[in-house]
Amino acid sequence: MTDLRTLLAALDPHASLAERHIWLIALFAWLRGDASSPEATLARLQAFVVAVQAQPELEQRLKAWWHVFLQTLEVTTLLADFGFAPRTAFFSELAGRLRRKILPGTPETRDAAELFALVVPTRFDAQWLAAIPEAQLDQLTALLGSNTAIDTLMWQHALMDALTYCIAQIRATGFAPELRLRMDKASDNDRAFHPLSDDLAELRSIFFDSSQGDEKVKAAIAKLRARLDTCRQAVNGVYAHLNDNGISVGMVFMLRQLRERIVRVRELLDTLMASNTAAAVIRLLARRVTIGQDSKSIGALISANSTLLSAKMAERSAELGEHYITRDRTEYKRMLGKAMGGGAVTALTTGLKFAVMAIGLSAFWNGFAAGLVYAASFVLIQLLHLTLATKQPAMTAPAMAAKLKDITNSNAIDEFVDEVAHLVRSQSAAVFGNVLMVVPAVLLVNVAVVLVTSQTMISAKEAVHVLETLTLLGPTLMWAAFTGMILFAASLIAGWFENWFVLHRLDSAIRHNPRFTHVLGTRRAADWSTFMRANVSGFASNISLGFMLGLIPAFTGFFGLELQARHVTLSAGQLAAAGAALGLDAFRQPMIWWCVAAIPLIGALNLSVSFYCAFRLALQAHNVSGVDRARIRQAIRARWRNSPGSFFVPR
Repeated sequence: MTDLRTLLAALDPHASLAERHIWLIALFAWLRGDASSPEATLARLQAFVVAVQAQPELEQRLKAWWHVFLQTLEVTTLLADFGFAPRTAFFSELAGRLRRKILPGTPETRDAAELFALVVPTRFDAQWLAAIPEAQLDQLTALLGSNTAIDTLMWQHALMDALTYCIAQIRATGFAPELRLRMDKASDNDRAFHPLSDDLAELRSIFFDSSQGDEKVKAAIAKLRARLDTCRQAVNGVYAHLNDNGISVGMVFMLRQLRERIVRVRELLDTLMASNTAAAVIRLLARRVTIGQDSKSIGALISANSTLLSAKMAERSAELGEHYITRDRTEYKRMLGKAMGGGAVTALTTGLKFAVMAIGLSAFWNGFAAGLVYAASFVLIQLLHLTLATKQPAMTAPAMAAKLKDITNSNAIDEFVDEVAHLVRSQSAAVFGNVLMVVPAVLLVNVAVVLVTSQTMISAKEAVHVLETLTLLGPTLMWAAFTGMILFAASLIAGWFENWFVLHRLDSAIRHNPRFTHVLGTRRAADWSTFMRANVSGFASNISLGFMLGLIPAFTGFFGLELQARHVTLSAGQLAAAGAALGLDAFRQPMIWWCVAAIPLIGALNLSVSFYCAFRLALQAHNVSGVDRARIRQAIRARWRNSPGSFFVPR
């Protein structure tokens, strides 16, 4: 590390722009040291002050360097724009953060925001800057400036310019049609952004007019603050609109940027009115360090702007999930019947899947055709109001988590455990019904194929291959867990697509658009609108699940890592087809029994993994704390010890 003597010798106010900034970066690196403690850094800062004060010639060089530094640097970008996206668009900010992570910055810049990121690149810098005592700060001020009044006036003008730029951005965002059209027109706040520039112009006129007293300045600032509060209330109306009519990540990003700029204006006003300008500026710079670190995180950007979307997706899944939970014997029997119907349809799916494989297409087209078969089958199950067992968990988890919104209620945990018991029982019934029906249905399909073609559904060689892929001695359980993640992904797609459908008001477009009503007629268009609104989530989930099951092996196989899917109902159907092809002699071989043993474990992993992923998302959406999660786990264990039968048999 460069020592202090070498740093001071290198101080040159006549150096080039890049060299002056490199010297500043080196100085802060020396002050930072090993970042062990703020006290150690402040001690080095004091050593720097003492060393400069001891040499009058060096002090004059430092003053000249500081004067040139301020004259060549555009400081308003740091005050007004640092930490904000250059455009109020989520994906442009995401690309910008990726670019800043990959590409290095240059000290040859007049932009104070760019230089600031190079000079103070760690959170530790915020700690020691905020810890500088006022006495030491007064020493630095005297060391750097020859005229305190002129320096103060310069900072005041810079702060006022930064306020002007922030207000302009706030007004531009507030006037954007995406937000303006969603503000509550019944409220007086819908025109809150119009007078902002006039209020700021009034403040500037009064602030720099020496004939005006402090009371008028304070009144002008209070007026601007009140206007900002009105703007914030108008923004809250947009949030309410989004909650009712669908969430857009891009729009949420615009709203967050707007609210943060309002906070930035308040911060600049506090700095402008501070009695000690130097101390206020240092505190402002310390906060900029933290903002700079936060603005680097890609994960934080995605998390902050997708929270509302996650909550909306969980909410919409919860609405659907209620249909999959049985709470009494009547509903249990109905679920069992729907599951058996779903198993019968899946038997036809199994036959079509083997027919596609027999064509001998290339890997991609084979996967695409299989995905098409799966998607059509799952949509048919949906339209017939039947049940596919593994579709349940990703939908029912948010419905269960919704029960925890009022977790402080003394009965909330017990009611939730009741829902867990209902859910496990419902899923067990669905899996049992699917598997119970798919096996004899596949055997019947096989008989029909034999009668028509005099051959079994699949050959003996293909049957052996099926057994090799399903045996418990292979990676079957790993693929079953992976399939649970696919099921969860399908539920995410369903929630996202329904949110998109509602956000763009496509149900209203189908009902009222003249082109639709001309082709379909008014009544039929209304029926289609109602039908699509009720089923769009299911269509998105079923179609995406079908194509993921078919295409993921093809796509991953292209890269030499062929990921497989093991769906309990489809696997049971394939095993039945293999058994029919091999005949009764197959049951004398251990391999087929290893496959039979794998079926319930495949079902358990399909259900548990998809449920776990969906439940975690729902807990996050409802802000359930870690302590409350521990209470939930403890209550479920207690119910399992005291009444294990309630998880399988309805009362």
